[in-house]
Amino acid sequence: MTDPAITYDPATRFDPTLKRALNDILGGGAASVLTVTFGLSYALLIFAGPLSPYLSYGIAATFISSAVLAAVIGFGSSLPFAIAAPDSSTAAVTGILAASLVERIDAANLPAPLLSSVLITLGLSTVLTGITLCGLGLTRMGRAIRYVPYPVVGGFLGATGLLIVMGAIRVITNHPVQLGTLLRFTSGVTLSELGAACAMALVLYLTWHRSRSPFGLPIILVGGMLTAHVAFWIAGISPEDARAMGWTFQPPPPAAFMLPWHSDDLVRYPWSAVPDLLGNVVAVIFVTASSTLFNTTGIEVAVHREANLERELNITGAANILTGAIGGYTGCISVSRSILNFSSGGRGRLSGLTVAAMSLLMLAIGPDLLGFMPKFVLGGLLLYLGADQLHKWIIESRKRLSKLEYLSLIAIIIIIVGWGFVPGILIGVIIGCLTFAFSAARVESIKYSFDGSEYRSSLDRSRDDQEVLLAHGGTIQGLNLQSYLFFGSANRLYQHVKRLLQERPECRYLLFDFKLVTGVDSSAAYSFAQIKRSARDLGVELILVHLSAAAEKVLRSSDFISEGVTIIPELDHALEWCENEIISQHQGLAQEEANLRDWFARILDSERDADELIRRCQRIEVDAGEVIVHAGDPADSMHFILDGRVGIMVPAEDNRTTRVRSLGRYTTIGEMGLVSHTPRSATIQAEVASVLYVLNTHQFDAIRDEDPELSHKLLTYFVSVMAERLSFANRTIAVLRR
Repeated sequence: MTDPAITYDPATRFDPTLKRALNDILGGGAASVLTVTFGLSYALLIFAGPLSPYLSYGIAATFISSAVLAAVIGFGSSLPFAIAAPDSSTAAVTGILAASLVERIDAANLPAPLLSSVLITLGLSTVLTGITLCGLGLTRMGRAIRYVPYPVVGGFLGATGLLIVMGAIRVITNHPVQLGTLLRFTSGVTLSELGAACAMALVLYLTWHRSRSPFGLPIILVGGMLTAHVAFWIAGISPEDARAMGWTFQPPPPAAFMLPWHSDDLVRYPWSAVPDLLGNVVAVIFVTASSTLFNTTGIEVAVHREANLERELNITGAANILTGAIGGYTGCISVSRSILNFSSGGRGRLSGLTVAAMSLLMLAIGPDLLGFMPKFVLGGLLLYLGADQLHKWIIESRKRLSKLEYLSLIAIIIIIVGWGFVPGILIGVIIGCLTFAFSAARVESIKYSFDGSEYRSSLDRSRDDQEVLLAHGGTIQGLNLQSYLFFGSANRLYQHVKRLLQERPECRYLLFDFKLVTGVDSSAAYSFAQIKRSARDLGVELILVHLSAAAEKVLRSSDFISEGVTIIPELDHALEWCENEIISQHQGLAQEEANLRDWFARILDSERDADELIRRCQRIEVDAGEVIVHAGDPADSMHFILDGRVGIMVPAEDNRTTRVRSLGRYTTIGEMGLVSHTPRSATIQAEVASVLYVLNTHQFDAIRDEDPELSHKLLTYFVSVMAERLSFANRTIAVLRR
């Protein structure tokens, strides 16, 4: 995602700190437009019917809640660009709670004052919600959101986009989108209003959607408002006429503020109605907690940033406690406003403080300024935001999800829009669990782990190379994965990798062996993207081994497989590649070019003995793929590999051969056959062009008879080689038995 706070540079002479602050203020200002608009609608929703005479108090409670939530959460959130305020789902259940209280008072004919009773109820429920959120954060129970299926999160966000579109149509036309109101949308005025809003949304898509300039959105909104008033003036329509015709908003009454905690009001509060309200209070707590978790996760997915859920729950709980104490109602971090702020260039905490200041400013100057704002301008912005969200989760998500997951997402959107967020989320979780039940059982994703010092490739290396790998083997870390990787297991894998990279900072090569993995779903790809970001920050190369075509397709669709990620078919070759990289980093070319005499002098500890052994050996050159000896041949010689690499091949199924060991330069092969005179048990074939020195049985017998000291040294060397190979085999078996 392009970062406009970095790439957009309208005035290079500005100080970078000033530019960042300007981006934050402009992004917060853009989000303030939604906060003000939504806040007024939430006040109308909660203070409706019998409470409509007290709408001014509802407006005050709304903007106080918006200011406190935006300031506290903006200051303390793990996402510094987060914008918080009352949300549509929280406002809806708050309205249900207020309406239920009014019904209880009317039904029981209680003498309690209506306004103070409602404000006390909202304040108490908000404080209880805050305490519950803090409890979830302190006990870390909020991590359960990580196990919610990816289609549920997508359905939640897609339904939010659809509700924004439906809300935009209601803002523009004053008509809800229902079967009974469809005929009202056929009038010429209504169609004209919708057409103007669609044109505004199209302008936003063609301009601001592509540039994401922090200056763009305020300019477009102000330009749309001025254009509308100029059009009214040309058509001879006064501001009052435009308001009467429904083109602009009606100015709401002036806001009024009242603290609910007066002793007289508490005494006259209808405490007998509290048991009947407990279910609604629980609904407020549940929806606020769910919205906090789902909105945070939705923002993570949308902007590719990781949040600290415990911190979000704690700070949202503290904000709600403070909001309830001064007479507000519940709220949480907002997906649409946070993404709008991020897209407008806001990256810092000044954005949240800007929204708080604008909310307080609405109390100071009065919300009647809204009467000059054309409905189609704000409605067009809402249409654009909702349509963009719908396109992302209904159109683009089809590429990342399987058919069953995609159908689940669509079903969840329909359920949320038809029956509400709580049923949609609960049924969505059930659908996700059933979907996963058809894929795999939940098991640990890591079968065993290893590092390069205890588990190496089958390539035999010189003692110097072995010492390098023994000293730096910890730079290679491997994880053997198993079972089906999905949202829960993949997240546990990500947490394991984070701990591994913290505990082993020397790691530079991280291998994932997918040989035992039965499948990878789209939500696991998100966890692998998080692994990639963590590895990239630490300079760690990721190597994928035994990756199936289906798993590779899923990981490629999420752009996980790119620079910094290497795919190698087999684990043995992957280890060999990593080892070669380590050796090349720790050994110079001088060691690579050491001659045969230097090598023999090192293993025999005598230049004279080295010269004698060279005299008795025969030099041969072989090309890549050339067979040096065949299985079953007499073991009448041994080979010193000066340069190149040879493989030990054994028969496999379908007339194929399998490499069981590979030997590089400065290693030997055939020494045991030279001593025991047994037939060759395997075929030896050159893997690359190689230079070898051959010591046959006649020369070996001559050394034994003529130079006993050299013969003893050779036998000692043979024993040390076999001991090292036996030790390597034992370590390998120990790892495979884990």
